Amino acid sequence: MKKAKHTTARTLSAVGEDAAIAALVKVLGDDGAPALGPGDDCAVVEMGDGKEWQLTSDPIVEGIHFLSEAEPRLIGRKAVGRALSDIAAMGGQPKWVLVNITAPGELALDQLKSIYRGARQLTRKYGATIVGGDLGKGPELALHVFAIGQSPAGSSIRRDGAHPGDILYVTGQLGGSALGRHFAFEPRIREGLWLRKQGGVTAMMDISDGLATDLPRLLKRSGASALLQERAIPIAPAARRLEDGKSPLLHALTDGEDFELVFTVSPERATALEDAWRKAFRLRLTRIGEILAGPGQLLLEDKSGQRQQWTAAGFEHFRS
Repeated sequence: MKKAKHTTARTLSAVGEDAAIAALVKVLGDDGAPALGPGDDCAVVEMGDGKEWQLTSDPIVEGIHFLSEAEPRLIGRKAVGRALSDIAAMGGQPKWVLVNITAPGELALDQLKSIYRGARQLTRKYGATIVGGDLGKGPELALHVFAIGQSPAGSSIRRDGAHPGDILYVTGQLGGSALGRHFAFEPRIREGLWLRKQGGVTAMMDISDGLATDLPRLLKRSGASALLQERAIPIAPAARRLEDGKSPLLHALTDGEDFELVFTVSPERATALEDAWRKAFRLRLTRIGEILAGPGQLLLEDKSGQRQQWTAAGFEHFRS
């Protein structure tokens, strides 16, 4: 009698989000050869008319991204805001949005209408149009948003352009989004468009899973390392109000759903960009460090000048 083979199947919880995505990318292969495939905030497709499209999708699920008692209008706003933030991170102009919803049969129609009103309010604010979607039955409420942005051909700001010596910036303030900002955030569309037009920005992405998780993704794509200055990290007031045993700095580095932009600028353009930013926006812009040579390390320099490698991560699907 043959002995049964013992298999050790790898689960998503075991491998984590990034490793799972890498495995799926290998399955996809090189079909279609877009201008930019998986691994950035958006895929980019050249349209042959002097323009390119940025394609992205994002889900939010009851119990994970919002609770059942959340205001429906804010659920819709958050769902499309996450996708618009991806387009902002590439310097694109949002154009079209599809919203797929699965919901239990007992969900009130008025609640569903409120979800759509919240989504439409935000897309209209940034020049995009909801052009359709799908509605199906499911065990809990979930929204899956697909969005398309547009920019001149070859102009999308990618994650892979950071070079040693580049200055590292972040918009706004970080941490404490759980106290309400995860619903009320503004996708940085105007700022992303402005940065693309200014030039000098070498790499950019949005912060959805926390700076300590997302910045290493940019570094990996760019083949570089980074040094963060602890004293420079812009900590949100909400991060200082949380009383859960974590320091405000830890919240600022690891909390998810800030949806701010983190980007790098060539050193010769940095000062001029800062001056122009202050004239264009009231939103805070902070120089938080610089890009270093090396294999994707994230270093943190504390207030005493001591440097150490940062290892604590932010949110990661299947492991958080």
